[in-house]
Amino acid sequence: MKPSQPYPSLRIGALVGALVTTALIAVFFLAAQVAGTPFVPFDVFDWMARVLPGAVITFGIDIIVGLIRTFQLGETSGTAKLAEQIMAVVGLGLTGIVASAVLFEVLRRKVVNVPPTFAGLIAGIVVGMPVTIISITGNRSAEASVFVSGVWIMLAFVAWGLALGWIFQRLTGQLQPATATDTLAAVQPIDRRSFLVQLGGATAAITVVGAGVGSLLTRRTSSAAPVLMAESTPMPTEERIAWSANNSLPNAADTLVPAPGTRSEFTALDLHYRIDINLQPPVVRENEWTLNFSGLIDEPQQMTLAQIRAYEPIHQFVTLACISNSIGGDLIGTQRWTGVSLKTLLADVPYQPNTTYLKISSADSFDEYVSLDLIMQDERVMLAYEWDGLPLTEEHGFPLRIYIPDHYGMKQPKWITDIEFVAAWSEGYWVRRGWDRDALMRATSVIDTVAVDDLVRVNASQFVPIGGIAHAGDRGISKVEVRVDDGEWTEAQLRQPISSTTWVIWRYDWPFEAGDHTFAVRCVEGNGIPQIEEVAGVRPSGATGIDSVRESI
Repeated sequence: MKPSQPYPSLRIGALVGALVTTALIAVFFLAAQVAGTPFVPFDVFDWMARVLPGAVITFGIDIIVGLIRTFQLGETSGTAKLAEQIMAVVGLGLTGIVASAVLFEVLRRKVVNVPPTFAGLIAGIVVGMPVTIISITGNRSAEASVFVSGVWIMLAFVAWGLALGWIFQRLTGQLQPATATDTLAAVQPIDRRSFLVQLGGATAAITVVGAGVGSLLTRRTSSAAPVLMAESTPMPTEERIAWSANNSLPNAADTLVPAPGTRSEFTALDLHYRIDINLQPPVVRENEWTLNFSGLIDEPQQMTLAQIRAYEPIHQFVTLACISNSIGGDLIGTQRWTGVSLKTLLADVPYQPNTTYLKISSADSFDEYVSLDLIMQDERVMLAYEWDGLPLTEEHGFPLRIYIPDHYGMKQPKWITDIEFVAAWSEGYWVRRGWDRDALMRATSVIDTVAVDDLVRVNASQFVPIGGIAHAGDRGISKVEVRVDDGEWTEAQLRQPISSTTWVIWRYDWPFEAGDHTFAVRCVEGNGIPQIEEVAGVRPSGATGIDSVRESI
């Protein structure tokens, strides 16, 4: 007769779930690179970020940014995005572990009298159905059709569930032949351990192949076409040359040399921070995209990117910062923006006179409201389609993003698809989650470097170059002061800014004095208003306080 075999424990169920779900995630990743299907963990994470209460999301942001800054884990935006991606993968992995453990416990307790494979099939459907709906309705980066994506995800989860049921059968000896002897029963525990080892090897192989090949394909795709944006119409090779490659900055004649170690005055495209609500940027194809106008308008209208580019372009050097940027943080950068003045564009759109705001929506479901009065008063408010003379990359908002002077990035949507004319203001994406309504940039000054290895000798004296940046939106900087230890505030030299909307580079050559010293910096806005020295966190209106560093000299 068939040998009696104890049912696997809850712990074994969790272990099996970890192995099989890890392989499933690797297969999802490989399929995403090969066939353009959604990478499910990212879609589920993005969905959770949109439905969870704002307080939970901002708490998570604070924790991630705080850990990055405390342990100096690297550039904040890239590291934070990587951390979120890891959390997404781990989250789906934990879901699979819990579901597998529950399935094994249900079968062990014989809560339902069905074959294990059938129970596994039901488990796959129960877990896979909501995940499939979330993925196909929220994904903006997959190239496969919604139908193909939905069928693939469901089949993958059904296979996952069937695998769990089959493994349960195997572990309980239900797959052993009916002629098994008592001697065979005695060696079943060893067979179970051997099977788990074999299962671990098989799932590890699937994981390594899926993740490895998928990563290789990702790297090759990235290196093959670094400037082709979201499958947009390819541009002639000569037009792909960045503006900065052949042009000097407007302030190139300024004689003040930044202190060694000061950040670059102009931020390279691949170094500019990226903060948004997506683990993967939306894929927008130029030949399928239009800018849609609706709401309080005589008749809905559309514009193609080519039509928008046909307007007289404006170019503006801009320093943009994230409202989550802490004092001395790196969520800030300076680029050359090119686009059309929104005021000019709206002259060709017959909106109704009771319009007071524009609701601007994006491909990733982000939205924000912009005052029509502000647009009419400030021609610098632009719909931008280029950075540094190149079309916007996917990561930075292709095909269109807005620039609004003096406001943090949270007020400035990327991947714009729709402009709706409305009669009243309403809360935008981040305002609904507890952030500041206006999000005006706070004045800030930062110490980038205390160049102790680059002493400057003047006659018999030595000086330590100290430098950094100061910024106050479009209000400019009139003064920067440096203090050493408890000494007096001393005015630093200012380099002419690139434009009225960029940061200013400052430098102070401090008389060398050996020992441990604390250096601090503060600034005054162009209108004479001092920087806020009182310490405040980034929420809800942006960080304030004095940046300081301690150095041994």
